[in-house]
Amino acid sequence: MELLNSIKKTMGGESKPPQVATEKKVEATKETKPVANKIKLGHVHMSGCTGCLVSVADNYLGFIKILDDYADLVYSLTLADVRHIPEMDVALVEGSVCIQDHESVEDIKETRKKAKVVVALGSCASYGNITRFCRGGQHNQPQHESFLPIGDLIDVDVYIPGCPPSPELIRNVTVMAYLLLQGNEEQKALAGRYLKPLMDLAKRSTTGCFCDLMNDVINQGLCIGCGTCAASCPVRAITHEFGKPQGQRDLCIKCGSCYGACPRSFFNFDVIPEFEAISEMIAGVLK
Repeated sequence: MELLNSIKKTMGGESKPPQVATEKKVEATKETKPVANKIKLGHVHMSGCTGCLVSVADNYLGFIKILDDYADLVYSLTLADVRHIPEMDVALVEGSVCIQDHESVEDIKETRKKAKVVVALGSCASYGNITRFCRGGQHNQPQHESFLPIGDLIDVDVYIPGCPPSPELIRNVTVMAYLLLQGNEEQKALAGRYLKPLMDLAKRSTTGCFCDLMNDVINQGLCIGCGTCAASCPVRAITHEFGKPQGQRDLCIKCGSCYGACPRSFFNFDVIPEFEAISEMIAGVLK
């Protein structure tokens, strides 16, 4: 022991009690607790162009905030290295289903079994969109002839139409789904009111185009000439003449964006009084 102390003195160091070193080691390895009650979020890709996933990523820091604090991305062919569809709380399904592709049919059925909430992300999943015009004979997969919106094969809880849907709407629906599953009673009530128009779209039909807008809104005398339908059309198939929308059938791709965006197609008196509270709740979650 004396020899050891003399060596330490020669090297300019003195022996320290082991307790001090242990305390410093404990202080250096503090653990950060994970966020509790995160929901399991999945992105299931069917027959689509991945444009809807690009819209998800277009939320930038908002998307990162959701993944940091409120959701774990448990499945995504593009963003997560997971081969099989796991149990999840919310499934964002992109693209229509090719019924000649038996694997895709089984995947969408498996998604319904393992997800509490299924969201049709974008117009292909909601209404079929441009894939409805497919007749087969493509160079890479000539046997793929028929594509259906996912609502023709499974029960869908929420529609987010659009080609592609807006990043803000995707973000808000994800936040509301989290509050609906993990929030308090007040938050669940507000989330339910916000999601009701999109849930009503899912119950209505698996077809959406300017013809539906004409039948349900324009011909019923409900159009207010706001121009939202024309602004939402991705192919500019809708113009305004004399304050009313006019559609060109040859340009329409059956995406349903015009119907989903029209305020008179989903006008909900339950949401209007709570609009400020809902906006504050979303802003508070994303701080």
